[in-house]
Amino acid sequence: MGGAVRIRPARPADLEEILSLCGEHAAFEKAAFSPREARGPLRRLLFGKRPRLRCLVAETSGRLAAYATFAAEISTWRASLYLHMDCLFVRGAFRNAGLGRRLLERVARAAREMGCSIVEWQTPAWNADAMRFYDRVGAVGSPKMRYRWTLRTRKRAAARAAAPTAR
Repeated sequence: MGGAVRIRPARPADLEEILSLCGEHAAFEKAAFSPREARGPLRRLLFGKRPRLRCLVAETSGRLAAYATFAAEISTWRASLYLHMDCLFVRGAFRNAGLGRRLLERVARAAREMGCSIVEWQTPAWNADAMRFYDRVGAVGSPKMRYRWTLRTRKRAAARAAAPTAR
C-alpha cells in the first residue's frame, strides 16, 4: 500500500476520483454506473448549498484508495434518526490493510455526532468477504429483503421524448 493513509471528508476537488471509485464499486457489484449522468447530481448531493450526502475518503500518496458515503434517515418504529451508509468500497490494491475498518469507525463517529445510535447498510448476498468483515466488527445482519421501485421522473420522461425515435 505505500505511504500513510489519511481518512478525511471529501472535497469538491475529489469529485472525479470519487466518480472513478463509484465506477469500480459498481463493476465489483456487477451494476451499471454512468459517471456522466452521476457527475452533476453527485456534486449537488455532496457539495451543494445543502448537502444531503456525506462522503469520507481514504487518501494515500495523493490518491483515493477508498470511500464511504452516508446520510441520516428516520426510523418510524424507533422514532429516531439512524445513519444509512450507502457505500463502503476499498480499491482492490488497498484491501486487507485496515482501511475498511478505519472508514467504518469514522462513519460510526459521524453517526454519533449526528445524533444517530444505529448505522445500517446492505451488501450483496454473494459478497461473503464483506459479510465476514461486518461480522468481525460486530455488526448484525438482517433477514429483510431490499426492494427497488424505479419511478419515471419528469426529467427522464423529457429526455425520452426529446430522443430521436427509430422508424
